Amino acid sequence: MTIKAVSVDISIGGAQLLKDISLDVVPGEVLALVGPNGAGKSTFLSALAGDLVLSRGQVFYNKYDISKLSIQERSFYRSVMSQSQPMVFDFSVRNIVEMGWLHQGHGFYNAHFSMATQQVIEQCNITSLVERRFNTLSGGEQKRVHFARALLQLWLPEGSKECRYLLLDEPLANLDIAHELSMLNVIKQSASSGIGVLIVLHDLNLAAKFADKIALFDQGKIVRLGSPEQVLTEDSLSTVYGVPVTVAQTPLTISYY
Repeated sequence: MTIKAVSVDISIGGAQLLKDISLDVVPGEVLALVGPNGAGKSTFLSALAGDLVLSRGQVFYNKYDISKLSIQERSFYRSVMSQSQPMVFDFSVRNIVEMGWLHQGHGFYNAHFSMATQQVIEQCNITSLVERRFNTLSGGEQKRVHFARALLQLWLPEGSKECRYLLLDEPLANLDIAHELSMLNVIKQSASSGIGVLIVLHDLNLAAKFADKIALFDQGKIVRLGSPEQVLTEDSLSTVYGVPVTVAQTPLTISYY
């Protein structure tokens, strides 16, 4: 069971943004998308989320063509954290997190609502924020709140065999070092519980450390796909980024000047 993209093209306003992309997001695995600005990473994530109309190709959620799934049906398979998610109304942090709960009206799940919400709040280290108004938070704090909302959306009782997916577009932007590492550890824990994770990252060293697989994007195409050691090579990175890149292997570390 996977999210599977097959030969995906996307063209908008006469510009081709994605060219023949085929990629799987696998349960229990962290897949990082890396590459320069404008390479197509966020566009591809939006295509997987079902937020863009494909010019060619298909995307499947566990063998279901997403073009035939409603927004609500898609939301049970995947949660999405975009780069920017502003709130017009001045909700509390707790309100924002609770928006991730999809099981309203279902007696069995609703019995777990308070426990699941508190678990996610503690896991994401936002206990001190829950009674504040969302629009008073810093950019980094808002990121952490939206991450908690995305996690709550995927909550299932222990032992569930259903496959769920977490799609994260630059979730580490505006975070300090401690909260970067904290969020990445929660992401790894989520993957170890069986969730498939796709994450757009700009920090190549964090991708090397935390991703199981990496897809290197350039000009709307995947130019390398595989383990961090296979993808993050001096030749490929220097070519794609247009600057000299040095890669040390033990541990895998990327330097550029």
